[in-house]
This record gives sequence, C-alpha cells and structure tokens, in this order.
Amino acid sequence: MRAITPHPDARRQFPTSNFQLPRRLGNWGLGVGRLPGLLAIPAIAVALAVAGCAREVAPDAYGNVEATEVVISPEAAGQLTKFSIEEGQVLAAGAVVGEVDSTPLVLQRNQLTAQHAGTVSRVGEVDKQVQALVAQRDAAQSLREAAIAQRGVLQSQLEIARRARERTERLFAKQAATAQQLDQVERDDRVLQDQIKAQEQQIEAQGRQVAAQAAQIAAAQAQRQTALTQVSAANAQVAQVEDRIRRSMVTNPSAGTVLVTYARVGEMVQPGQPLYKIANLDAVEVRAYITEPQLASVRVGQQARVAVDAGDEQKTLTGTVSWVAAQAEFTPTPIQTRDERADLVYAIKIRVPNQDGVLKIGMPVDVEFAQ
Repeated sequence: MRAITPHPDARRQFPTSNFQLPRRLGNWGLGVGRLPGLLAIPAIAVALAVAGCAREVAPDAYGNVEATEVVISPEAAGQLTKFSIEEGQVLAAGAVVGEVDSTPLVLQRNQLTAQHAGTVSRVGEVDKQVQALVAQRDAAQSLREAAIAQRGVLQSQLEIARRARERTERLFAKQAATAQQLDQVERDDRVLQDQIKAQEQQIEAQGRQVAAQAAQIAAAQAQRQTALTQVSAANAQVAQVEDRIRRSMVTNPSAGTVLVTYARVGEMVQPGQPLYKIANLDAVEVRAYITEPQLASVRVGQQARVAVDAGDEQKTLTGTVSWVAAQAEFTPTPIQTRDERADLVYAIKIRVPNQDGVLKIGMPVDVEFAQ
C-alpha cells in the first residue's frame, strides 16, 4: 500500500510538539476516499483519550458568593460634620459613625426646656394659690357653721323669752305682775329677734363668701389644668427636638464590613442620600443553580462543600443549603451546570461561614452536595 503523506500546510499548522485534533478532515487535505490515512495517527487518539480521563470530575453546581448589602443614609438634612469610617472597616451594630450639624436643634431644645421649666413653675404657683383659697373657704365655712349654731342658740333663747312674756302678760292681766316686768320680757323678746335676724344676715353673707371662694378655687384649678396641659405640650416639643437631634447622629444598624463610602465630611446631605454600604461577611450565601434531575437530591438543611481558588490551591468550606427556589427559571447566560443542555434550572442558596474572610462578594465557586 502506498503511504499517504499529510498536506504540507497541516505540518505547519499542527506540529507534533503541540498537536491538536482538527475539527474538520479537510484541514488535512484529504477527501472521503482517503480516510484510511487516518490510521497513521493512533498515538494522537490515545493521547487525547488519556487527557480526557485525567480531567477532574465536574462539580455538582457552579455559583457566586452573595451577601446582604445595606446602604445607610442619614435621617436629617444638613452639613455632615462628622464621618469617620473607611472602606474595609469593620463596624459594630449601634456604632455612631457620623453626625449631621444639629446646632439649631440644640438651641431650640434649650429654649423649649426653659419654657418647660417656666410652665412647671407656674403649675407650682397655681397649686399654692389653690391651697390658700381652699384654706380661706374652709375658714369661712367654719365661721358660717358657727353662726348657724349661734342662731340656733338665739332661737332657743327666743322661745324661752316668748314663754316668759306670755306668762308675764297673764300675770299682768291678773295684776300679779308689774308693768315694769312686762316691759322687760317684751324687751328681751325683741332683742332676741333682732339678734336672730342679724345672725341670719351674717350666715347669708358668709354663705356668699364661701361660694365666691369656691368659684375662685374652681378657676385656679382650671388654670392649673391649663398649665399642666402646657407642661405636656412642652414635654412633647422637647422630646420631638431631642428625637431630631438623635436622628442627626448616623448610627450603624448592623455589624459588618464597610464595602464603599459615598460621602465626606463637610458635604451637605439629605435624608435618604447614601452615605456608605455595609455587609456582614462573617457568613455569606452562595447562589447556585441546579437542574431538574438534581432537584430531588437537594433539600434545605443539607450540607454542601464550596470550593474556591485560593492562590495555587483550592480551599473548601462547608455550608448548609438554606433555600431552594419553588419556581424554575431559564438558565442564566453566565451560569454553567452539569447538564448545559437544560433549559430550566432552580436557584438555591447555601449559607457558608466565612470567619477567615476567604469568600468575597461576586467570587465564583464550585459546589458539591454531601450525599
């Protein structure tokens, strides 16, 4: 049999030191009738088979690292007088990292506090006034009650004087009593009647005085109630200003690492304007996609190994499947799965501890599920 010599261009394109199997036989300059010439390259086929067997087993899924990112904004408008954070800085929850100028609010609070103190003092004065009026009313009421008692005594004396007058009149009719005695009992009767009338007038005057003092007490109590209402309003105003002062402080809501800052000291800021972004990187999530055949073997709470390139070697971390999508979606363009021909995949999340900070946001990882 005549040996078949490869086309000269083939030798230039595929040297033996770095030989690759061509995709089309036409690159060899061979027609269909010259296929037996391929028997001359058995070593190449063996080499390619060995290389394919040497490839590592593909992971169960591919994914990317995610973290819950929080953008922090001020709650007050004004000049940013303090802002002492840098990218990469680790912040604790509740840490005060900045301040918006609150000088006008502090002055307003001082003014409202002084007004509040004056109103509280006014309440104290009204309380003393009410106490004095109550004491005066009680004294007048006591005098009135004493006058009523005295009137009762006089009425008793008048009854006695009238009986004495009637008796004297009978005796005088029988000439058993003198005219002087009759004049005396009549005079006693009239005097007691005049005293009773004067006492009743005094009782009426004292009653009017008690009523007037009761009205003054009611008016003073109304003033006290008004002052108490003003105190409550002042308390609310002071609390409102203090809340605005508190909101002028920029407080970090949750522990994490500062990813990026957007503002500098001295800038004018508005509520809702981004100041910085933070994320907790102590535990991150890997979002990966699995095909429908894999869905039956993946469940929430299942352990999974996440492999990431760390220099010249791979580092493997252990996580837990925290979420499996309930609805399928079309394969995202940048995602590779074990079966690339699948049109529909299911998203999953794997919670992975990251105390060493190996995993970074957006980093690609390989996922292998524990059986």
